[in-house]
Amino acid sequence: MEFEVRTTCFFKSQVEGLDEKSRRIILDKFQLIKLNPFRYKCVESKEYSRVHRVRLTVNDKSVRMVYVIIGNIIWVVCLIDREKDYANLDDYLKRHLGELSE
Repeated sequence: MEFEVRTTCFFKSQVEGLDEKSRRIILDKFQLIKLNPFRYKCVESKEYSRVHRVRLTVNDKSVRMVYVIIGNIIWVVCLIDREKDYANLDDYLKRHLGELSE
């Protein structure tokens, strides 16, 4: 199955503030996700069943890039801080994936 990587507006706004090296790291991860979206660890979510995360270090901070697989589309939702421990993840998913259906 061929997968397509898309991003939410929220993710785009997060990436705009990053330096060029961090953007390159994210683009490289996009290529790996597109080849095999199931390679990275699953994350528990009450709303969605195919939520995954990628460990990244951007701007010398440990962050996670969260994406959801819906059909053959991989939606990259957000970057979250490692320290926040996914406390607001379901809120991010509801808010930003809800934009897609509007």
